[in-house]
Amino acid sequence: MKLVFAGTPEVAVPALDALIASDRHEVAAVVTRPDAPAGRGRRLVASPVAERAEEAGIEVLKPVKPRDEEFLARLREIAPDCCPVVAYGALLPKVALDVPARGWVNLHFSLLPAWRGAAPVQHSLMAGDEVTGASTFLIEEGLDSGPVYGVLTEEIRPTDTSGDLLTRLAFAGAGLLAATMDGIEDGTLHAVPQPHEGVTLAPKITVEDAQIQWTAPALRVDRVVRGCTPAPGAWTLFRGERLKLIQATPVLDRTDLAPGELSAAKNNVYVGTGSHAVELLWVQPQGKKPMRAADWARGVRIAHGELLGL
Repeated sequence: MKLVFAGTPEVAVPALDALIASDRHEVAAVVTRPDAPAGRGRRLVASPVAERAEEAGIEVLKPVKPRDEEFLARLREIAPDCCPVVAYGALLPKVALDVPARGWVNLHFSLLPAWRGAAPVQHSLMAGDEVTGASTFLIEEGLDSGPVYGVLTEEIRPTDTSGDLLTRLAFAGAGLLAATMDGIEDGTLHAVPQPHEGVTLAPKITVEDAQIQWTAPALRVDRVVRGCTPAPGAWTLFRGERLKLIQATPVLDRTDLAPGELSAAKNNVYVGTGSHAVELLWVQPQGKKPMRAADWARGVRIAHGELLGL
């Protein structure tokens, strides 16, 4: 098939690579978000998908909105058979959805209908799921509600962050998306409607969502830290400034600390929660680089009974 691939962040690159490598399909063009300011200089930088496409000599389309007439006209000129999508980052209007004969097929990082939305991996981790996966489905106008072509499952490991899990799903999902294109092309794969039961939503995680509530149980604190790493980053307040929590682990045999109460030893830093304590392993003070929590604690000289979160 002639394909136009739509995607933007690094997590979409493995799928693009898989389709470029396929001897059954031609990636005629790539659709991605416009260049965005990045770094301290805030200079405009192309998306990871745009950079990979340019390396491969593939035409790159960067519409401000996918309903822009200039973009739609070019899409009609290319006349793709199908448009595979991975984390494109913009809603596709019906006028765009109608262009490819076999539609737009999205690789979504959850087992649909669970976790429809922008942050399925983060929500799955924060909810304490033991298994997640990826699904390919035909995009329709509803939110991730179209019929499903294929799925794969992935076990969630006890120490997984959303970054860890998303990386594994990106590479496994690349194979799923390529196989889905093959099945659509040869007529052996047919989309099946999603069940009405089991629908959950996964909206974008906000900075407010990532703030640690120390009255919550330790397992909840651990899930929020892992689910929000690397972005947007779990955080709390210490002496009025934001402290990012990069890695923490529950300590089941310590229950003597009040919620948010700090206890620092030579090589360990503990914080009380609504159940047992958690040990802070890596933190990042405001305006500084990540550091071991024990090094941070020595530098700030924690007072007896001092609290996080105030």
